[in-house]
Amino acid sequence: MHFLCLSSRQTKISAQPLKFMDSKNAEYDLIAAIARGNKEAFRQIYSLYNEKVFNTVISYTQNEADAEEVTQDVFLRIHKYAENFKGESAPSTWIYRIAVNASLNFIKKKKRFSFFQLGKEAETKTDFVHPGAQLEKREEVQILFKYINTLPENQKTAFILSFVEELPRQEVADIMKLSLKAAESLLQRAKANLRIKLEKVYPERRKS
Repeated sequence: MHFLCLSSRQTKISAQPLKFMDSKNAEYDLIAAIARGNKEAFRQIYSLYNEKVFNTVISYTQNEADAEEVTQDVFLRIHKYAENFKGESAPSTWIYRIAVNASLNFIKKKKRFSFFQLGKEAETKTDFVHPGAQLEKREEVQILFKYINTLPENQKTAFILSFVEELPRQEVADIMKLSLKAAESLLQRAKANLRIKLEKVYPERRKS
């Protein structure tokens, strides 16, 4: 059973020429420059990662306005904590980790707010369609993300990073601070849980 039918990721900002990108360790150099207060370096990191961060975040928030808010928070954190980056992981890994943590924190706060404002009857919206969904597959993607939202936190992250962002499994493990084996185990459990739910909706696909 195929899980995702997404086209190329939605572009949130046009790519700009990257003057810093002329060395093997360019992104490390950009983070170091941000820590020194270099505004051009920050602009270039934003240009490189804005689209990726937004598309990771929206898979969690399942709401464009919320995704914009969390994306802004992610880049504020990048700017604030650049001096704490020690290069122990790739810059992309560090940035994705910030995006995942910011998304999870936002969701928890929003759920607490909804509980106190609306009570136990408050329900999560299920009409989200990922912006990368192909027109003819929008209904299927909507159903898929409805069930992604029901996965345990770690399984959800493993699935989003692997199948929505299409990151290498080792990078997924690094972002989640897990061994490769542990990340793959989470991913297999996520796929199994989703398959059970989706087979109830699409019983004719049980052998696909």
